[in-house]
Parts: sequence; structure tokens; C-alpha cells
Amino acid sequence: MRFGTDGIRGLANTELTAALALRLGRAAARVLAAPTAVVGGDSRLSTPMLEAAFVAGLAAEGVEVFRLGVVPTPAVAFEAARTGAMGAVISASHNPYHDNGIKLFAPGGTKLADEVERRIEEELTMVADQPPVVDEPGRIHGRTDTSAYVAHLLAALDGRSLAGVRVVVDAANGAAAHIAGSVFEQAGAGVVAVNVHPDGRNINAGCGATAPDALAALVPAERAQVGLALDGDADRLIAVDEAGSIVDGDHIIAICAADLRARGLLVDDTVVVTVMTNLGFRLAMAKLGIQVVETAVGDRYVLEALAEGGYTLGGEQSGHIVFPAHATTGDGLLTGLVLLDVLARSGKPLSQLAREAMTQLPQVLVNVPAPAGVLDLVADDVAAATRQLGETGRVLVRPSGTEPLVRVMVEAPTADQARDVAHTLAAAITAHAI
Repeated sequence: MRFGTDGIRGLANTELTAALALRLGRAAARVLAAPTAVVGGDSRLSTPMLEAAFVAGLAAEGVEVFRLGVVPTPAVAFEAARTGAMGAVISASHNPYHDNGIKLFAPGGTKLADEVERRIEEELTMVADQPPVVDEPGRIHGRTDTSAYVAHLLAALDGRSLAGVRVVVDAANGAAAHIAGSVFEQAGAGVVAVNVHPDGRNINAGCGATAPDALAALVPAERAQVGLALDGDADRLIAVDEAGSIVDGDHIIAICAADLRARGLLVDDTVVVTVMTNLGFRLAMAKLGIQVVETAVGDRYVLEALAEGGYTLGGEQSGHIVFPAHATTGDGLLTGLVLLDVLARSGKPLSQLAREAMTQLPQVLVNVPAPAGVLDLVADDVAAATRQLGETGRVLVRPSGTEPLVRVMVEAPTADQARDVAHTLAAAITAHAI
């Protein structure tokens, strides 16, 4: 199966080649059967090559294509929702520049179901030996601006201003580099924008949501109230408070959940998160009377649960956060605006909001090279660790969806206890994998 938790990814020009992108374009066109498509990408060196090949595949099957240029993933989803087109993004999100990927959206801007991905995989093999099914190729149109997308983002504030808020925005030298600062300025905030000069190779390089340490030092130095770190395709967000402490996705979701509930806007007093969400989040939500719906890892599964329940808010610890009333997918810029809106209305510093929202239990993650089948062999070890921690901690052992690894996650009252339990389980997995 080529599709992972979020599209197809691989080393550009080696694993993810122009030839593969061309075939994927043809296969997606056949399976999704949309007359039009919107296609964008991030700032990687390989993105123009892969985009050209993918677009050629779409056009070869008669699809009319609108190329959006370098834009955030959620901007493509927005355009797909606005126009009813299928969507595609050439990006490997938070990965280093030498990787790339192709994410697909169904007509209307929603993530693909597993069954649809399976059908595209099957078609991907078949198109290699088949001519296009149409006589004339689809038209390919030039780039469009992002004004409609930006207006959509600002509409989430419902007319409120962020005047008086000073924010440092780290655009990760990625897809939002040319608009991130402007979005928050138009919302009324005072903005310092950094990592906004992509060169094809510096996307996510020591910056952005996966490397927020430099931003953490810059926020207090700039006397800002908050820092916002996007990833390479701007669909996730990690924040930094006024003292330079990291505020992760769990905290952001907890802050937003409490605010929405207080305003009577949290449907069924329910929030959707993944199995990786910290136990401290669950305990905090229980105190507020908020129900937690849990899904597998991946924002697509969060999106499915949100749609099924008609809920208002969901997301991941990594910073993929979804507000279904405003977007069909996670959007780092939208999340930043919503978070700053809570900050401005509350009059509280972000450190206080985060502290009041939840207390994070120490969490240790260990990746063990091992096949997924080893999980059956260590079931007793996992059960023993779970009994040892009781209600004060949590154990999660699962296979990676993208690598030949078993991921061990342990939460406990102390970091030492979490580390000891995690490494004990990792040793058991390694012993059975040999």
C-alpha cells in the first residue's frame, strides 16, 4: 500500500518520481471522476517537477486543472470545498526538503476514505498499460491568488480584532511563508514574521512546528505575547507562550474546548482526539464535563469522527486541529487566529490559559525497530505495565503506519517512571523481534 496516514510520501526523484506522479494523476482522475481539480504545493525544490507531472496526468484524463501555486494545504482544501473540485497538494508536510508527497482531497475538500485510496492504488497499476480514456486533454489554467482563502480565515473572528496582541509567526520557510504575516496583520495583531524566505531546501530546517526552540527564545526577546509555529504545508500549529514555553496541540485543543463550551458552542460537549493525546488532557476534560471521543492516529480519522458526530472541535497533539464550522481539514493559520482570539477575549496570558486548561503528564516515546507481528508476543508485558501504572498512567504500543517500527508511548506521574516502563517494554519488543 503506497498510501500512508496522509497521502503518498517518499524521497523525491527516487521513491516519489515524476513518472509515479503522472500515473497517480491519471489514477486519481479516473477514480474521483471530478471534471475539475485544484492543485497546489509547498516550497520544496522538487515540488514544481512533481506538480507538473501530476497535473499532466490529470489533464491527460480530461480533467480541467487550476494550478494554485505555492499555497498551504488547507488553502487547497478550501478551494476544493468552494468550487466542488477535487484537490491535490504536493507536499511532505513537516518532513525535510528532500522528501515530498502527494495528498488528495475528494471533490468538496474532504480527505479520502480508505476504500477510495485502495481503488486509486489498483488504478495506479492499471494505467501504466492503458491509454487515456478521453480524446482531448483537459485545460490547465495558471495560478490564482489567495485573497478568498485569507478572507475565509479572517471570517472566523466574526468581526473581532486582535489589536493589542503582539505575535511572532514562524512560517517554516514553507507554503505559508508569503501570507502568514499578512493574515495576522489583517486581523489587527502586531506581527514579527520569521522563516519566510524559502529557497527550496530550507523548509522545516531547524524551524517551524517540529523545531520550535528558536521561536521559544525569540518570543520573550521580542516582548511578544505568543509565538505561532507552522509546519511546511501550514496545516498544523504549535504555540509558544510569553515566557518561551511550548504549548502543544493538546493544550491548544484544551484551551479551545473550554472556551467553546463556556460560550455554548461545543456540540454535545464533546471533543475528538487521537490515542496519542496526553492523559492529562482526558483528566482535564472530565473535570469540565466534556466527553472525549478517541480515534486512531491521523487527522483523517479525527475528521471522520467529527463528521459522524457533527462535533465542533478535534485534533492531534502534533498540532493538527480541526474546526469543522470553518474548514474541512486542519489549518495552522486558522488555529492561530482562533487561539489569539481566545487570548484577546480572556485578557489572560497564554501561559495562564495553558496552565488552567490542563496539566500534562510526563510522556515518553520510544521507537523500536520491529515488525508489527511482535505485538502479539508482548501482550502480557503490555498488560503488566498497564496494571503497574493503574489509573495514574497509560501505555500505548502500536505499529508505525509509515515505517517498520513499533512505537511505545508511556505516560506516568513522573518522567523517571514513564522512562523506566517505556524502556522495559522496548527491551521486551527487541528480544521478541530477534
